[in-house]
Amino acid sequence: MSSADLRISWLGRVNFVDALALQEDIVARKREDHDAADEVLLLEHEPIYTIGRTPDKSSLLGAAHLPHPLFAINRGGQATYHGPGQLMGYPIVDLRRSGQDLHRYLRWLEQTLIDFLAGYQISATQREGLTGVWVGNRKIASIGVGVRHWITMHGFALNVCGDLTPFNRIIPCGIQNVTMTSIEKETGSTFSPEEVSHRVAEIAFHSIANLMTEGPLIQISRYPDNALLI
Repeated sequence: MSSADLRISWLGRVNFVDALALQEDIVARKREDHDAADEVLLLEHEPIYTIGRTPDKSSLLGAAHLPHPLFAINRGGQATYHGPGQLMGYPIVDLRRSGQDLHRYLRWLEQTLIDFLAGYQISATQREGLTGVWVGNRKIASIGVGVRHWITMHGFALNVCGDLTPFNRIIPCGIQNVTMTSIEKETGSTFSPEEVSHRVAEIAFHSIANLMTEGPLIQISRYPDNALLI
């Protein structure tokens, strides 16, 4: 896999249902055409909550009180919030080209965002046992993916600016007492998701080759909690 095989698009603010349909359409086309380029869709959503296909809905705190629509979707993980000021990244990547290693893919997503945040003088890290990107004990990006026939969908939500209080209505990602943060809060400067999307796209374009593995395909015996294979 090379950067030449990756197509990245900024779509602006897109209705969640329409973005989901677009992802599903691209996944279906890639299943039929193994040579189709991998894609990353970068966008914003109107305010919504989502939760993965899990029997444990406790992170919703009952759901009836939520001020925005709720969608149960085909990704792993617990409840989260998406809305204006948040950069959504939906990579649609054929993992059959890169060892079918879902753990490696999740770490690639995290590292891409960590490398991006370093450009804003934000020292972000991974945390053992917790998928996502952190600044100290504050969470700046959430990750939850779905995989169909080893083709990924859904992806990351990076808090750029704006109101984070909707996270207070849930237990974000099922993590008790977690504090959510954003680029705006960490730097004291305001950037728009569209502005930062260009740099995220550049880093993803040049780092996609890091997903490449050599040797036998890696078979995963335990899938990450924030991923769902269907």
